[in-house]
Amino acid sequence: RMNPRSRLMKVGDGRAAPAPVMGPETATVWKNLNPFWGEEYTLHLPMGFHNLSFYVLDEDTIGIRQESGDTCPTWACTAPPKRARIDRWIHLSRVDPNEEVQGEIALELRVVEEAHRRVLCCRIVEARDLAPRDSSGTSDPFARVLWNGQVLETAIIKKTRFPHWDELLEFVLEDGAAVETPLVVEVWDWDMVGKNDFLGRVEFSLEDLQKATLKDWFRLLPFPSAEEDAGGKLGALRLRVRLTEDRILPSRYYQPLIDLLVESILCPAEVTSLTLLEDVCSVESRQDVATKLVKIFLGQGLVVPFLDYLNLREVSRTTDPNTLFRSNSLASKSMEQFMKVVGMPYLHEVLKSIINRIFDEKKYVELDPCKIEPSRTRRISFKGSLSEAQIRESSLGVLEGYLGDIVESIVSSTEKCPPFMRMAFKQLHKRVKDHFVEVENQDIRYIAISGFLFLRFFAPAILTPKLFHLHDQHADPQTSRTLLLLAKAVQSIGNLGLQLGQGKEAWMQPLFPFILSSIGRVKEFLDKLIDVDSEAGELPEKQTRTVFQPSATIKEGYLQKRKAEGLHLVSRFTFKKRYFWLSNESFSYSKSPESQVRTSVPVQRICAVERVDENAFQQAHVMQITTRDNGGQLCTMYIQCKNLNELNQWLSAIRKVTISNECMLPFCHPGVFRGNRWTCCLQTDRAGCSRTHSTVTLGDWSDPLDPDTEAQMVYRQLLLGREKLRSVAGDAAREESLRVCADAVSPRFCALYKSCQLNTPA
Repeated sequence: RMNPRSRLMKVGDGRAAPAPVMGPETATVWKNLNPFWGEEYTLHLPMGFHNLSFYVLDEDTIGIRQESGDTCPTWACTAPPKRARIDRWIHLSRVDPNEEVQGEIALELRVVEEAHRRVLCCRIVEARDLAPRDSSGTSDPFARVLWNGQVLETAIIKKTRFPHWDELLEFVLEDGAAVETPLVVEVWDWDMVGKNDFLGRVEFSLEDLQKATLKDWFRLLPFPSAEEDAGGKLGALRLRVRLTEDRILPSRYYQPLIDLLVESILCPAEVTSLTLLEDVCSVESRQDVATKLVKIFLGQGLVVPFLDYLNLREVSRTTDPNTLFRSNSLASKSMEQFMKVVGMPYLHEVLKSIINRIFDEKKYVELDPCKIEPSRTRRISFKGSLSEAQIRESSLGVLEGYLGDIVESIVSSTEKCPPFMRMAFKQLHKRVKDHFVEVENQDIRYIAISGFLFLRFFAPAILTPKLFHLHDQHADPQTSRTLLLLAKAVQSIGNLGLQLGQGKEAWMQPLFPFILSSIGRVKEFLDKLIDVDSEAGELPEKQTRTVFQPSATIKEGYLQKRKAEGLHLVSRFTFKKRYFWLSNESFSYSKSPESQVRTSVPVQRICAVERVDENAFQQAHVMQITTRDNGGQLCTMYIQCKNLNELNQWLSAIRKVTISNECMLPFCHPGVFRGNRWTCCLQTDRAGCSRTHSTVTLGDWSDPLDPDTEAQMVYRQLLLGREKLRSVAGDAAREESLRVCADAVSPRFCALYKSCQLNTPA
C-alpha cells in the first residue's frame, strides 16, 4: 500500500522567465493505490509557459520525505499546454533527472576574424535558478561546450545554484568546417563519487553565429526524451485541465462595456445586457461569469443593487415557491459566488474551530442500522461490544453535541457577518415577501435566505472542509461520515424542517427533535441578520483593488519566524513560533493570538515576497519578506511554513495585498548572507541574483479586483455566444437592446452586436 499525494509544478518558458514554481499539493490519501482527490486549483501562468508537470508521490511519516528513490516512488506526467481542455487518464512515467532541468544561462557567442584564422569565442558568464542536485539543496555546477568533437569546460563552482564563471572558451574554425554542426552548451553538477548530474543544455547554429553576435540569457533545455511510454504499467492520473488565454487591453476599451452593465441595474428594462449575457452563457461557464460579475459590481460599489436586480427577475418569474432559486440560474450562481468572495473569512470564523475539533476527536458516529459496525465500538466503550441501540444512542449524543455547537456559533454570528451579505439578504427578503403574500407562503421569505446561507454555504463547507480551506486534509472515512450526517442535519435546519420524514433516510429520525427545536432560533437569527441600515451594506462609490475592508484579516495562523539576523550557522532554535495576521493594511505578529502586543509591518513597505533555498537554513518551506524602513534601508524577515501548501498560500496572499505597491524589487537573493557572501550566488555585493515573482500564482476567492480582466471574461462570453444572440435578434425588444448595445460600446464591441443583428460574420 502507498500513501499517495499529488503535486503540480509550473514551469516557465522563454527568455527572461522566472524560475519554475512549485504549485500546490493535494491532501494525502492514506493506504490506497486508487486515490481520489477531487481537488481543484486555479493557477495564474505567465504567457508562453513551457509545460505543466504533475507528480504523484508516496507520503512517508517516518524520516525525511524524499521525492525519489526506493523509499518514496515518484512518477510524473506532463499536460501539453497548447490544448485548451484535457479530460482523460494520462499514463505516469518515471521521473528522468535529465528532463528535470530549470534555469537560464548568460552567454556571449561570436565568431572573430583574426589575421590567419577564425575563432569561435564562447564567453560563459553565469547561470541562475539551476536545479538543486545535492542533498544540501544546491549543486556544484560547471559548464561544458561541445563543437565538432571538441570539448571545453569551465571551472567548478561549489554549492550554488547561481554560479558566476565569466570564462572565455575558444574554438579555432578550420577552413571548410561543417557549419551544420551545432554548438552545444551544457551545464552539469559535479559529483566526487558517481557520475555527474545533468542540469540543462542549449544549442546554437554556427551559421547564425557567423552572421551576428549573440549576447543574452537562454533557457536551459533537457535532453530529448528517449523513454518510451510505460503503457500504464506505473499507473495513470485522471486530470481535468482547462487552459484559457486572455489578452487584456487598456481600461479605456472596457469602460463602455462596464457602463453598459451598470446601466442594466440603474435603468432596468425588460431586455438588458445582463439578460442577454444570461441567455448566451452555458451552464458550465455560468459560475465563472457570476464570479466576474460579482467582482465588477463590487468594484463599482453596486454589488447589492446588482444582486437585487437578478433576484427580482428570478422571484418575479417563479410561480411555485418550492422551486425558488433551485436552478443554476445567473441569480443563484451570483449569490453563491458572492458569499464565497465576501464571506469566506466569516465562514472560517464561524466553523473552523468546530471542524478542527471533529477532525481531532475522530469519534465513531452512525445512525443507519445498515452501516453500523460493532467492531468499531471499542472507540466508544471499553466494556466490550455495544448493541445497535447503544451505538445509535451514543452517536445521537455526539451528533447533537456537534450540532448544538454549530447552531450556536451560527445564530450568535450576526455582528460577524459582512454588511454586504446582510444587505443583500435584506433585499432578497423584501422581494420574496412582496411576491409571495399568501399566508401559507410566510416561511418562504426565510427559506430564500437560509437556502443560500445554510444549503449553499454552511452545509457544503461542513461536508467538504478541505475545499473551503477549513482543514488541510481530506477527512478519513469515519470523520467523513460524521461530517455528512452533520451536513444533512444543517440542510434540514436550513429548510426549516419542511421536508423532514419525506425522504428515504428514516434512520435520521432521532435527530428530528433537535432540528425542529433549532428552527425558531434560526428564524430569530435571520430576522436579526436583515435588520441592518441600507448605508451599512453599501460599498464606497468605487472599490479599487480589494474585496475586503482594510482592517479585515485575510489570513492568519502560526508560523516560525527567524529569531535574529546573525551571520552564523542557524540552529533549529533560531526559528520561534509566532502568530501572524495579514490584512490589506499590515502584516503583524505576536507570541499568541490573545497577545495585545503586536509587531506590525505596513503592507505598503513590502518590496518582495519570495521563497528561500533549503540550503540557506537547512530547512524547507522558508520564505523571505523584504521591507523598506523609514530610512530607506532594506530589511528581510525569514519565516518558515509547515508544508508546501501553507507556503504557497501565504506567498500568494501577501502578493495579492501588495499588488499595487510601487516599491517592489525586480531582483532578490534566494539565499542568506553568511560569511561575507550570499549562499545562493557566492557573491558579496550583488543586488540580487534571481528575479522576483510579481504576479500572483494561486487564484481563489480572495483574488484582488481586476476590472479589466473581469470585463474581458464577460466580453469573451458574449463573443462565444454570438450565434445565440443572432437567434434571438428577431424579437423586437431584444433587437432594440442590441441596437442600443451597438451605440453604447466601443467599436470592438459594436462589431459583435451589429454582426449579431445583421447576421454577418463577426
